[in-house]
Amino acid sequence: MTTLTDTRAPRPALIRALTAPKGFGDQTLRDRRPDAIELLGGIPDPSVLPSREIAEATARVLAQPGAPALQYSRTEGIPALREWIAAREGVPVERVVITNGGFHGLALAVQTVLERGDLVAVDNPIFPLFLRGLELSDARILPIGVGRTGIDVDDLADRLRAGERTAALYTVPDFHNPSQSTLPTDQRRELVRLAEQYGFVVFADNPYRELRFRGEQESVEPFHDSDLVWHVNTFTKTLGPGLRLGWVVLPAHAVPDVVALRSRQDGHSSTFVQAVIAELLTSDPLLFDATLERARALYRERADALADGLEAEAPGAFEIDRPDGGLFLWPRLRDDGVDAARLAADASAEGVEYQQGAFFASGPGTDAERRLRLAYGDTSAEQLREAAHRLGRALRRQGV
Repeated sequence: MTTLTDTRAPRPALIRALTAPKGFGDQTLRDRRPDAIELLGGIPDPSVLPSREIAEATARVLAQPGAPALQYSRTEGIPALREWIAAREGVPVERVVITNGGFHGLALAVQTVLERGDLVAVDNPIFPLFLRGLELSDARILPIGVGRTGIDVDDLADRLRAGERTAALYTVPDFHNPSQSTLPTDQRRELVRLAEQYGFVVFADNPYRELRFRGEQESVEPFHDSDLVWHVNTFTKTLGPGLRLGWVVLPAHAVPDVVALRSRQDGHSSTFVQAVIAELLTSDPLLFDATLERARALYRERADALADGLEAEAPGAFEIDRPDGGLFLWPRLRDDGVDAARLAADASAEGVEYQQGAFFASGPGTDAERRLRLAYGDTSAEQLREAAHRLGRALRRQGV
């Protein structure tokens, strides 16, 4: 008898340490009712994406003599796109590096800044994919609470004074995922001051910044004025996630390190996609803001439709802070007697799928297990009102 042996090479420690996806993966692969209303992801609505204009820009790019967009380009990104971003951000173009979406920018930050085993302060609750990204450096986490005005900078200061030493801090400053809170400008300045005092780097992840539909915009100048902040952004929520196109505003001294790292990885982002978006944005200077205005009006309508629906269908059941922007509602169950896990199961049976808040908790001292993250970006107001009706029925299964 012949004995077969396993001839596969051993898996490296980095790969063995990668955890199985939780929340996004298992939540989105379940069997569902055919009429299920999915409030799962921060997905922009197709109706406010400039698909016709992108098609026209694509034709113009491909018609250029020699088709330069089909060739190699610089690691930092093509000049026209970097210049447009730099002008909008108010920074020197040399500090802008194009990436394959926002998460790529975060991965580059982790690999460029952190040593293995470093301590990283993080939002609590947190955008969970960033914790997955930290596995690239086997980092340890220091959870810092997030409230109605963003990450608790005072708590961070107390932890630092007590002796904690963090190599970096990660936060979503505008319309935080999942809480939708926004860090005020004075607290941004204080965060940067702490970074300078204690010598850590700030990863400011800002994909929702352009989606403010109420109130006044907070400033990004405190981030851009510091040599310790990586300001990460993306076209994912504004022009379309399929583009896989984002950017980082880096401290000038970090740009050579990022270029050196990428020269050993993907080399550069798609020349073609960069050229199309550069053509789109520069051929009509009004197009981007006009696209945003349509999106903001739509998302405000949907946020209010969902909040109104919950208040009508389940009076008093939820504490709701109406968001000023972004793509999520983050209601809190008032009654601690409600079984949150059973509610999610009953809601699924009623035909509503959402992310449970506990998935986002990264440590103790949070009420995230009482929360629901409800995404409204790609769901009509009519469907959102129906989703609220179904959630009300699910609550009543528990006598609420």
